[in-house]
Parts: sequence; structure tokens; C-alpha cells
Amino acid sequence: MPTRSPDLPTQSLPTAELDRLGDEIAELSAHLDAATAGLLDLIRKFDAGGGWNTGFRSCAAWLTWRVGLDPGAARERVRVARALGTLPALAEALARGELSYAKVRALTRVATPETEARLLAVGRAGTAAHVERIVRGWRHVDQQAEAREATRQHLGRALHVYQGDDGMMVLRGRLTPEVGALLLRALEAGRERLYQWTRDRSQVSPATDPAVAPTRAQQQADALALLAETALHHELDPGAPGERYQVVVHVDAAVLADPDQQGQSVLEDGPRVSAETSRRLACDASRVVMRHDSAGRPMEIGARTRTIPPALRRALQHRDRGCRFPGCSVRIGEGHHVRHWAQGGPTTLENLALLCRRHHRAVHEEGYRLERLVDGALRFRRPDGRALPEMPPPATVPVDPVEAIRARHVSQGLHVHARSGCPGWLGERLDVGWAIDVLHPRAATGLGRT
Repeated sequence: MPTRSPDLPTQSLPTAELDRLGDEIAELSAHLDAATAGLLDLIRKFDAGGGWNTGFRSCAAWLTWRVGLDPGAARERVRVARALGTLPALAEALARGELSYAKVRALTRVATPETEARLLAVGRAGTAAHVERIVRGWRHVDQQAEAREATRQHLGRALHVYQGDDGMMVLRGRLTPEVGALLLRALEAGRERLYQWTRDRSQVSPATDPAVAPTRAQQQADALALLAETALHHELDPGAPGERYQVVVHVDAAVLADPDQQGQSVLEDGPRVSAETSRRLACDASRVVMRHDSAGRPMEIGARTRTIPPALRRALQHRDRGCRFPGCSVRIGEGHHVRHWAQGGPTTLENLALLCRRHHRAVHEEGYRLERLVDGALRFRRPDGRALPEMPPPATVPVDPVEAIRARHVSQGLHVHARSGCPGWLGERLDVGWAIDVLHPRAATGLGRT
């Protein structure tokens, strides 16, 4: 089937008009780069202050939802913002419109405070393509230096596991790079599963202000627990039934009904846990009712039952499709009784809601509250009683955003023009090997030439 090329304009604009348009494009691009510097500074402060800890896994995840960036672009914005916090010269050049964001993004992959000045000169002298080639060569030299260090790591591998005085298990070790990489990938997968990472854009839900996000170290600990549970579930120990590895909690009925009551709430052969933790675990678990006499001796032991029967769990999963906490899109969750069964709440679909581990803990142990309205909708409240908003307020955009950027820069004393971001390149051929030999501290002996 023949194809037709797009029609070209039959009338050309005057040369002077085209030059004016070109200058306007260049000037506005420099303004946008300068504005991007301000945006990155805000992102860095927002990230450092934990402003994204409103139910999101990271600052990049928050940017994906709040600003509409692609996840990869959001992660890159956060990376560049963090890097510029230690590279003031590059940050200033971007803020003045002298370097494009594309150049700065590439340079921050390799720049350090010690090498910033020479790499800034590369950015000012070359085009974005030149900068990318220099950065690739730079990273190649870094990789060669790292390879020379790799042979000294193998003998240092070790893993020590012991129980601390407070009952916590302590892990300390050193792994070879390939084993460490395997562990990190597994932990990353566990964190993504537990902390609302999703690549299915059709399932994006509005986010609001949930529980305070756990630290990265706490996320790693949760992910390691998931790895252990998954390994045992798949019978890593041949012939050992999965039931053998259950975590057992002994809790008095009075404590389940009212956390303020005195009573037992302990792990089997382990330390005490809070009553609210026991209530959370009892929301969706196997349970065995035991009756004791006045001396504490067991008198009657009932059959083990599931708090939420399998058929009801399938219906719950089908209805909720994942964690119902606003802004969370984790698909794997635990059944939560809106009114706890120990307080007379029925184990029915109407009294259940699916919550991920993180938000189930938030509702039980961190003061967040959940109620079901008359129309069946769920309402979440912060610990202070305020309702969680369903949607963030839309950003206010000026009528003429381009003029607003120009006016803001003028008020800041920043004078951007059409040649602010022009490189100093005069058309000469780029010799990457020679450039790396001159620029890279580790390439003094010619390692930059390949």
C-alpha cells in the first residue's frame, strides 16, 4: 500500500522571522531549564523532608501519582535532584540556563565534588551528544577500576545469625557481590510486592495521606520476612509440612475484645506482643479456642478454624481487588474486620475490607480508623480524626505560564537569552579516548582509550 509523505509548507517565512522564532525557542528552552533547576531543588527538599511519606513507597512513586511522570522519569528526577545537592556548580549552571537538563542528567551519573569542575567544563563546551559519549567513556574507566578490586572480596564472605538480649534476631554478614546482588534483587521484589509498587497503569488509584511510611531498613526487614515465608510455603525443607512453620500467638479473649484489658498476648516461646498486634493477626488467621480452669490448665480445645473461610476470602479478593487504603494499589492483602470479631463483629463480606500488611498495621497499631458508611463506602480517618481526602487538590496554572516563568526569573535577577545554553563547540571532532585520559583521575595511564 503506497504511503504519502506529509505535506510541506508551500510558503516559507522570511529569514528574519525564522531567526526570531529560533531565538525564542532557544530562550524559552533556557527558561525551562532554569525552572527545572528550581523544580529539582524543591524535589530534593521534599524528598529529604519525607514529604512523600503519605502512603507512597518513595519520592519517585509520589511524583508518578502527583505530577503524572512516568515511573522511570520520576526516579531519574529524584536521582538528579539528590546529586545536585552535592554538586553546587552544576546546579548553578542549570539554574542559570547555561546547561540543559539533559546534560546535567548525564553528568550527575559520574560527577563527584572532586570532578565537578572539569565535568562542568565538558558540559559547557560540548553538545548533549558529546556529554553522553564522555560519560559513557568515564563509566567504562570506573568499571575497569572496580574489576581490579573484585578479586579481593571472595574470602571475606560470612553470615552470622544470633539472638540479641531483647529477643530480636540479629543478622550480620558479608556476601560476595553476585550473592549480594541476588539477595538485593529478592529484597527489592519483596519490597515491591509489599509496598504498593505496580506496573499496571490501569489499576492506578488515588492516593491520600496514610500511615507514616516505614524506613528503608524496616522495608528490608519486612521483605526478608516475606522471602522466608515464601520459601517455606514452597517447601524449601523437603517433607516438612507448611503448618509446622506457623507463628503462634497466645492471647486471652478479653484482650482481643478490649486492648485495655489485662491478659496474655505473647508469641509461643517468645516475647510479649501488644494487644493490638494480636487483634491484627487475629483478623485473618487460623484460630483454636482453648478453655482453661482457674488454675490455668486446659479444659477444652476446639477445632482449628479459619477466621475468614476460603470461599469468603475469594469473594473478598474479587470485590476489593487489592488494598482499600486510599492511594494504595497493592493487590495482595489481609482481611480486616471493620468491627473485630472478638467484639461481636460478623465475619461477613460487609464487615470485611482487604488491606495490605502496611496499612493493616496502620489501622490497628498506628491510630488510623476505618468505618463503613451506610452506602457501603469505606471512610478512613487519620489518628487525629480528620478524614483522608480521596483526591489531591489540582495545581493552579497561570493563564500564561510562559510569561509567568519569564517574570519570575526577571524578579530573581536572572537574565536568560537565546544563547544562554549554547555550547562552546566549534565543530571539531570529539576524541573520546583522549578526553577521558585528560579528564578522568583514574585514566592517567591511558585507560580511557579502547
